[in-house]
Amino acid sequence: MSSAPPPRVSVIVPAYNAMPELTRAITSALGQTLGHDRIEIIAVNDGSTDGTGAELERLALGCPALRVVHQENSGCAGRPRNTGLDLARGDFVFFLDSDDYLGPDALRRMVAMADENGTDIVLGKIASVGGRAVPRAVFSHNQPRTDIFSSAAYLTLGPWKLFRRSLVERLGLRFPPFRNCEDKPFTVAAYLNASGISVVADYDCYYVRYREDRSNLTLTAGDLVHRMDGIGLCFETVARYLEPGPRRDRAMRRHVEWELCGPLRGLLPRESERDARERFYPRFRQWALNWASEEICRQIDAPDRLLVHLLLADRFEDVLTVARNAKEDARRGHVVDKGRVYWAHPFFRDPAAAVPDDCFDVTDRLPVHHRLDAARWHGDGDDGNDVLRLTGHAYIEHVAALHPRTEVVLRRYQSDRPEIRLPVTPRAATGLPDDGAYDNAGFTVEIDPATADGGAPLERGLWNIYLDVRAQGVSRTVRFGNTREGGAAAHPEPRCVTAGPGGRTTVVTPYFTPYGNLSLDVGQVAHHLDAPCQVTEAAWHGARSGVLAVSGRLTGADVGEVLLRAENGRGEVREVPVRWHDEPPGDFTVRLPVRRLARGLWTLTLVMGEDGPEPCRATVVPRFDGLAGTRWFRFGRPYYAKPLTWGPAMALAFEVAPVKVATGVRRRLRRLGRPPFGTRRGNRRGPDGPAGPAGPGGSPGRGTGRAPAG
Repeated sequence: MSSAPPPRVSVIVPAYNAMPELTRAITSALGQTLGHDRIEIIAVNDGSTDGTGAELERLALGCPALRVVHQENSGCAGRPRNTGLDLARGDFVFFLDSDDYLGPDALRRMVAMADENGTDIVLGKIASVGGRAVPRAVFSHNQPRTDIFSSAAYLTLGPWKLFRRSLVERLGLRFPPFRNCEDKPFTVAAYLNASGISVVADYDCYYVRYREDRSNLTLTAGDLVHRMDGIGLCFETVARYLEPGPRRDRAMRRHVEWELCGPLRGLLPRESERDARERFYPRFRQWALNWASEEICRQIDAPDRLLVHLLLADRFEDVLTVARNAKEDARRGHVVDKGRVYWAHPFFRDPAAAVPDDCFDVTDRLPVHHRLDAARWHGDGDDGNDVLRLTGHAYIEHVAALHPRTEVVLRRYQSDRPEIRLPVTPRAATGLPDDGAYDNAGFTVEIDPATADGGAPLERGLWNIYLDVRAQGVSRTVRFGNTREGGAAAHPEPRCVTAGPGGRTTVVTPYFTPYGNLSLDVGQVAHHLDAPCQVTEAAWHGARSGVLAVSGRLTGADVGEVLLRAENGRGEVREVPVRWHDEPPGDFTVRLPVRRLARGLWTLTLVMGEDGPEPCRATVVPRFDGLAGTRWFRFGRPYYAKPLTWGPAMALAFEVAPVKVATGVRRRLRRLGRPPFGTRRGNRRGPDGPAGPAGPGGSPGRGTGRAPAG
């Protein structure tokens, strides 16, 4: 018996009449930088008649990493994948279709992501070859640790992912013997039971393509008869693992849109009327009755809402009519009435159709188009009375900009204080579409940090900038700045303004979040132009758990007392005075008991001159490489502090929260190579584990080591 350790990854390749694409698929797996000794490739020839079996045997000669299995044709991809799963020995399994191929560094990157973050599933970026559609939203950025409720991962249910094999075996997962939609229930069950999901978005891991002869099962088995069983199992799998409520609705919405309404609209009209009425329509209607809750119906788009309404009302002829005319009706216009916008479908307000207006309401789904043309400080920069002037345009699609009343909205991040609204000055906009309908969509607004809050200065903190775009009584609020002109005009520098208590000057820094949206940093962690202080180190105290030691040097003149300030979004402040090694100015050290901070997100700054003759100034405490998280016990419960990079000045911040005990135990057991306790087929546990904080603008930043904004 071999004493060699098991491979890290078992690559499972189902193959049926897969020439000539098969060769590249297999060689892409053999060429992985992860190495032959860490990979096993299990290629299952599913009764091919075109030379696929002979090509696999040729590739396997002298290559112990490739194992070839021959079996009778099953007519689907699920059974050969199951054969591979029964033989797999790797820590992870990856399903590689014989039409597709891997990027050379794909498996190494995905395994590293899973190992570093303790996740059960890793999505590698999918690239298209020859125009085949691929998911994009989930791959906008790397996500070390997320779940289906905090990302767009649930939009991709294909099997081309890295799965931890212990998860697959714990759930007893295997593919059903369907010709189409066999992969979705498998992936759904894995998603809903995974300890976490990672996303590798900065490298093309998996290349999908259609075969030269267009014989992919996706195309040859695309009709309803091959899809219905898989669709039904998708709904049943979600119901099995999620209790009724918002989380189930979020998962079910995807299936209502893609697995119910999509085939109903695109495939039902292709069937004979008898099959459509007797064979398929009753099942679609039953799925709508069982799973399309009122909350889901409020969230889906109007065309889907109309179909579901007709299904629930048992109106087969109308369902078929709407489905057959879907493309033509999608191009119909809109009706604006009493601050709402409706799709002008032929059934809209037709007494004979008797469909409620809610089925056609598109107000909350209309795109808002906006652009920041310039963001400039106006003033001489010497007297502190400068204002930030923003110019741009904004309009709601399909709503002509008649008598626009757009407002700029300022919202202080992590605060429940009332938002600040500033009216804009309308101006003409040119070059916009729709024959002049949006010519009045331009605007200018001035933000005066000294008076913006009803005549009072803006509070210290991070302020997100929104637009409340209004026209014809219709109102939509969006984040602002992610579409903008280039150059310095749209990238203003920090500026000292009179915006502090008692007429003190405060540095205001306009900056763009990682999502491209415009925000203001008011005296919190800005660059602070002339702060005479340099932080040289921030590290955990070696002998005191949960205590951060910050060292630095003050090089300027007397600035009064110097404090290390920790502040959260609820306005709570913890301050510790520095200790001088010699007489100030000079070297100093300050120790902050992070373990005493309440749960939440805390930002760190050094504040100087609070009681001195000069205005209060501050400088950031940067996050130094190598500063990891730490844990301690509070009242018998484990807590953690995770360091983050925060705001425009890249300052150090901490997320403080209690450790989820079950998650910690599962991770420890996994490191010991034992299956987690309390896990069994059919459990209802969803993804868990400590989540990263939401960044400014409310966007989740799970486990990224950085709190993204907007």
